[in-house]
Amino acid sequence: MKTLWTKYKSISLITKITVALILGVIAGVTFGERAASISILGDILIHLLSFLIIPLILFTLMTGVNQTSIKELGKTGSKVFLYYLLSSAFAIVVGLAVASIFQPGTGMELDQSQSFDVPDDPGLKSVFLSIIPDNITKAFTELNLQGIIFTAIVFGTAISYLRSTKEYGELGEHVFKVIEGLNEASLAIMKAILHYLPIGIFAIMAKTVGEQGAGTLLSLGNMIMVLYIALIVQLVLYTVAMVMVKINPLSFYSKARTPMITAFVTQSSTGTLPLSLQAAREMGIPKSLYGLSLPLGATINMDGAAIRIAVSAVFAANVVGDPLSLTDMVLVVVVGTLASIGTAGVPGAGILMIATVFTQIGLPMEAVALLTAIDALVGMGCTAINITGDLAGTSIIHRLSGRKK
Repeated sequence: MKTLWTKYKSISLITKITVALILGVIAGVTFGERAASISILGDILIHLLSFLIIPLILFTLMTGVNQTSIKELGKTGSKVFLYYLLSSAFAIVVGLAVASIFQPGTGMELDQSQSFDVPDDPGLKSVFLSIIPDNITKAFTELNLQGIIFTAIVFGTAISYLRSTKEYGELGEHVFKVIEGLNEASLAIMKAILHYLPIGIFAIMAKTVGEQGAGTLLSLGNMIMVLYIALIVQLVLYTVAMVMVKINPLSFYSKARTPMITAFVTQSSTGTLPLSLQAAREMGIPKSLYGLSLPLGATINMDGAAIRIAVSAVFAANVVGDPLSLTDMVLVVVVGTLASIGTAGVPGAGILMIATVFTQIGLPMEAVALLTAIDALVGMGCTAINITGDLAGTSIIHRLSGRKK
């Protein structure tokens, strides 16, 4: 048994993940819905990753704040937010452009009997207020990433202040050393979880493939195909942008591939966050940057979801026989960009964003109900692009800041 474990550990992580993906697809196709019987193995992975989200964000950002000035932190935050805003808007344009070429949904008819209950939209006001939690414990228990980021910055700044004073300098240093130690402990736990990662990925993939089946894939195959073409175009654009700022794409993707694949399988940007933080660390990006940009990106920078909004809008318009006009497309870009921020952190945010845009441009909610049938299939690719966009944006901002690895 010890020899087997040693051999397992010696195999590269990407090889184990690739094998797990292939075996998961085979198991899903072979056993169908019965593959869901091993879903507990996938649930364990999600729980393990979620277990580490708070300590990694909290301790990484607190140590990062202490490695830079408040002025620099403010500059970094403004750059990150502006980049994410423009990136989301551009992703919607990419989705509209690709969908306009392939015209998904043309010739289909809408089933008027289908219905969809739109989840409550918290709106921008609630999202902004959630940044400052009125109860720290509640922010942590509800996994309010904006509130956790705010808490980490405030306490990190307070520790930095203590370290700079003559009266509390020694005490501040002791507290900082404890935070640093807890951060390293969290990373050590992350390394241990990576050994279980392929097992969880196998179970989640088998369950997803088994439950979706070929029928769903064939019935809306055109929509799925167009969306994935748009996602690939977005991936190519990330690569071009990295080349332009002299980032080696091969090096980037070799370090980003684990969180990308995990995001694809789990369909959770937040759940994949621990792996994204680890990847950024391996890329040599400062904690003061990735500790802020990646948690923030997991909530407001959803390029994959933005593309999904655009393709879904064109699809729905074609199904009802009323293709989008240029004015409609401009409205999709504006509303979709705002929706990607306004629905941050809301369960089922992808569908909620689509419903919000459909309401604004007068598309039927029955089309949203139709799109929920392929939610898992499109969600996989969109989440992978979400994570890739966060890491690519962080790397680009790091390089443009003038720092060298």
